[in-house]
Parts: sequence; C-alpha cells; structure tokens
Amino acid sequence: MKLYHSPASPYVRKVCVLLHELNRTDAVELKTVTTTVMASDDGLKAANPLARLPSLERPEGTTLYDSRVITAYLNDLYGGGLYPQGGARWDTLTLEATGDGMMDSAVSMAYEVRLRPEERQSTDWLEAQWSKITRALAALNARWMSHLSGPVTMGHVSVGCALGYLDFRHGPRNWRHGNDALAAWFAEFESRASMQATRPPADA
Repeated sequence: MKLYHSPASPYVRKVCVLLHELNRTDAVELKTVTTTVMASDDGLKAANPLARLPSLERPEGTTLYDSRVITAYLNDLYGGGLYPQGGARWDTLTLEATGDGMMDSAVSMAYEVRLRPEERQSTDWLEAQWSKITRALAALNARWMSHLSGPVTMGHVSVGCALGYLDFRHGPRNWRHGNDALAAWFAEFESRASMQATRPPADA
C-alpha cells in the first residue's frame, strides 16, 4: 500500500501514529508530496479527486481517503484495538471527531496566515477558528480526562496529533494555559515512541 504523505499534516500523522502503534510501518510506503489548497500534486489528484491528504492507495480496491476512513480500515485489517466495541466505541469516535475538528480549525488558521497576503488575512476568521479550538480544549480538560487516562484508542491519537499541531503551527497562543490536566496528559502521551517517530520537522 502507498500513503500519500506530508510530514506537516496532522491528519497524515494520525495514520502514521496508528501504524507505529500496530507495528505495521513496513506495510505502507510513504509517498511524500508537496500540495496545498491552492496547488495540488498531480499524483494526489489522480488518486483522490479531492486532492487531500492522507490518501491510501491499495493494490486492490479503491483508494481510501479521509484519515478516519484510513485509520478504521488499517485497524480492522491488522486486528488493532484502537476502536473498541460496545459503548466505549461512541466515546472513542466522539473524541476522535473532537481532535479532528481541532485540526480542521488549526489547519484553516495556518492556511489563512501562510497562503494569503497579509493585507487580505481576516483577523475575525482567525479568532473565530481559535474560539472553536479553545472550547474543545476546555471540554477535553473538564470532561474527557477519565477517558484519556484509559487504554489508548484512536480518540487519544487524534487529540494527541491535534495538540501537537497546535504546538507546531500556533505555539505562541499557548493552548496549555488554563488546561493543566490536558497539558499533563499530553506531556506523557507525546513521549510515546509512535508520537516521537512522527513529529513534524521544524522546517516543514
């Protein structure tokens, strides 16, 4: 299988963390591409009509895209336990959606700053996106710590990758302020081998 990859993408990082957690990194070739919303890689467009990362090409069958589709597929394929069954499944999926939603807003903010000329950037847009992130952070810190303290699921991975991306692209906003429990959890989670192996390079 071939995974279209960018080291800066938190969505790609989710997939790579999963592969490390399952000890299956050798099962997927990383195809690193340079692509933005303004200029899509031709190979990626051929694999995924939306030209979005990550996309997983399989020797047989359709190319899979959207990180949640890919992680669910790989988890099932390799018998992972990162999507538990029963009532815990819905908590896991909701937690994963929370992490993914934080990524959506954080990536949108990064695009606004990195791709638009300064005179066309919208402060209102940036602050609206950041307010979504701060609400999610507060909810995680207040209501989700018991779940995050349990066995690792894709919810943990998504939240961890989202927080890592906030450090990577929005460090000066200091998401840890007022979120002490979440910050302490992330300090431990970030030390996992899977997270260390997938950290984006500083120049990405």
